[in-house]
Amino acid sequence: MRQTKKLLSVLLAVLMVFSLMTTAFAAGADSPLKGKVVILHSNDVHGAIEGYASIAGLRDEYVSQGAEVILADCGDFSQGTPYVSVSKGATAVQMMNAAGYDVVTLGNHEFDFGYDNLMTILEKAEFKAICGDVFKDGKSILDGWTIIEKAGVKVGFIGLETPETYTKVNPGLIQGISFPQGEELYACAQKLVDEVKAAGADVVVGLFHLGVDAESEPNRSVDVFANVKGIDFALDGHSHTVMTAGPAGEPIQSTGTKFANVGVVVIDPETKAVVDNYLVPVAENDDVLKEAEAIEAAVDAQYGAVFAQSKVELNGDKAPGNRNQETNLGDLICDSMLWSVLRGGDVKKADGTVIPAENVVSITNGGGIRAWIHKGDVTMKDVNTVLPFGNTVAVIFVTGAELLEALEASTYSTPGAVGGFPQVAGMDYTISVYKDFDQGEQYPASTYYGPKSIQRITIDDVNGKPFDESATYAVVTNNFCAAGGDTYYAFKAASEQFDTSIPMDEALVEYIKEELSGVIGETYAEPQGRITILTEPPAEPTVPTEPTEPTEPTVPTEPTVPEEPTVPEEPTVPTEPTVPTEPEEPTEPTVPEEPTVPVEPTKPTEPTKPTEPTKPTEPTKPTEPTKPTEPTKPCDGGKDCPSIQYTDVDRGPDSWYHFPVDWAVVKGITNGTSETTFSPMDGCKRAQVVTFLWRAANKPEPKTTNNPFSDVAEDEYYYKAVLWAVENGITKGTSETTFSPDDVCTREQVVTFLYRYVNEPEVKDVTNPFSDVNEKEYSFNAILWAVGEGVTNGRTETTFVPKDTCKRAEVVTFLYRAIAE
Repeated sequence: MRQTKKLLSVLLAVLMVFSLMTTAFAAGADSPLKGKVVILHSNDVHGAIEGYASIAGLRDEYVSQGAEVILADCGDFSQGTPYVSVSKGATAVQMMNAAGYDVVTLGNHEFDFGYDNLMTILEKAEFKAICGDVFKDGKSILDGWTIIEKAGVKVGFIGLETPETYTKVNPGLIQGISFPQGEELYACAQKLVDEVKAAGADVVVGLFHLGVDAESEPNRSVDVFANVKGIDFALDGHSHTVMTAGPAGEPIQSTGTKFANVGVVVIDPETKAVVDNYLVPVAENDDVLKEAEAIEAAVDAQYGAVFAQSKVELNGDKAPGNRNQETNLGDLICDSMLWSVLRGGDVKKADGTVIPAENVVSITNGGGIRAWIHKGDVTMKDVNTVLPFGNTVAVIFVTGAELLEALEASTYSTPGAVGGFPQVAGMDYTISVYKDFDQGEQYPASTYYGPKSIQRITIDDVNGKPFDESATYAVVTNNFCAAGGDTYYAFKAASEQFDTSIPMDEALVEYIKEELSGVIGETYAEPQGRITILTEPPAEPTVPTEPTEPTEPTVPTEPTVPEEPTVPEEPTVPTEPTVPTEPEEPTEPTVPEEPTVPVEPTKPTEPTKPTEPTKPTEPTKPTEPTKPTEPTKPCDGGKDCPSIQYTDVDRGPDSWYHFPVDWAVVKGITNGTSETTFSPMDGCKRAQVVTFLWRAANKPEPKTTNNPFSDVAEDEYYYKAVLWAVENGITKGTSETTFSPDDVCTREQVVTFLYRYVNEPEVKDVTNPFSDVNEKEYSFNAILWAVGEGVTNGRTETTFVPKDTCKRAEVVTFLYRAIAE
């Protein structure tokens, strides 16, 4: 397998090299890279140590073409797989030395094993580590900038770390360390730029670990670019984005994660300016590969023994997954934590007070769950990959009111993803995501906010007993959350806590071995129903007898059935964790990992009377309605109604999407995610959205067979749909060579795809009612069109929430309202 992978890498590298050569060069002329300064960069490697052989191999190739090369990294190299986490990052530094890196900045995960450990492993570094916005006792822990001269060009690098390190690292491991935020961050960056320019830098390159996720605002790379003058180009990390430019065309490049790509930035020595940037596949350097394989063999020998079997697939995805919903892996981990404490007997406070077992629960943050456990053999390496941080099991004592606060703060963005999302055991709770999070004061030394009031969370029961706000509960958690990590300041502020010193990974291993007898069985095949997410907002009640307030949009009485009704199902769970989203270049920005507003059905705007339609610009109802006083429906609720077969489709009187589901199934646009489930509240993936549109267009054959996307295989159900969508200008993909089919679409992307699908009609009303919709955004006209045509009314009267995840139910509803006859 490794040889096949290596051969493919080499072939790709050869193709890349030829693409760089002009006809003249092929005939013997100089390489177009001769004399150029080339920066090769990585970010968020997260323990994928064989990739260092790849970037070293690419460096060798560019040097052979006459380029002068600088190797740079944007952080998060110390954690991710046992190959680096077992050594607490030391082997990552070893591999970066072997590859020949010149300069790196720090990521938040460099602090996972503590400040002292970080400074120790950096003592072995043969590269320059820079970071100008991390302070200990008021002093920068590293130099903030450096200059590397190549081909007569002085390239100045400035290093910036995300302030989210405050809450993404165990606060107990970074005591006394501060990270400026917002305006203070911009001022710090400006100072670094001014200093490096004063020192003679010809070109200023940002080495950032900031990312572009919405949740990171105002501390993103794009925010720094907008507020700091003098940065010529930025290399970025943290959000795992694949991009060659920022959402608004900013000169920012990021490679994804784990060497999905290597970034290339080309500087012309004559003009002393950046003249090109792109992402490329890579070959390998054999010497560096051998060093990586030696490290892997040593770790495999220690951690590779099989200790259990799993009969089920355990979900390690971020979102949809551990950061925005209950998962079976989250259930398993929380069960193991609870078991590890209760097996030792009563849980007692320091004064000897016994907390009854019925008042003991467990919570762990979904962001700490980093990988799947797949069906089959289970090794300690698998467990360590899932739980790589070395966290221990801790116990805190809180009141019911404090427990509510922790849950409210940690689900503020649900159904958007956040690392603090609470996976639980011993309790059941409900999140009413259609309600707004009542934001209070910012927590101390944090980027998160506490709730001013409890609006979204209801604790349904604790170990089968009624929840009591005034009762004392023992919460078994990890030492990261107990110290106030992520959104858990309420735990840090608790009156009492203690650390059991039981490593989380060992607790999980022992639970599987002893309590489950070495077999993870069907009990964990699915999430166990501990978390309920209510996505339906308090819709305005409608009266069936009042035709002026229809509850669902109208459709034809006889929907057209396609000649080929059988439609391939879209998988709901990817076989591999997907690569984080990237912005479309530059017209389609990345799907944010953690949208903040719940799904909310829009008020129908279809005609309410056959003779007096409420919107003269929308299609009128069929000429032969079944009832003259109310709109016809695609299904009357009988046994043949398509949505009847789906156990997760609400057909109640307030349901807003089951008629669009019926229509979509009848039209052959989708068959759901299984024979019995539609998964209406799952985020709709890019591949699914374009496939729905393609089927709605009667599956036209693409005119081209040229597939530019390395991540779109010919045997995938969406292959022709993607080619058709690109050919017809519905989307351009997320880069020139990637489509990112498994990335989840935002609301603005879906309405933009629809707007382009209907040939971008003139927007009749250019009044913008939404405070969060900017006329400079690519989606502006599409959103106004969608609202004007009754496709959607936005989340509220004044907010559209364009970057929120678009659910499957929303997509078929938007499509139904846009094109149903």
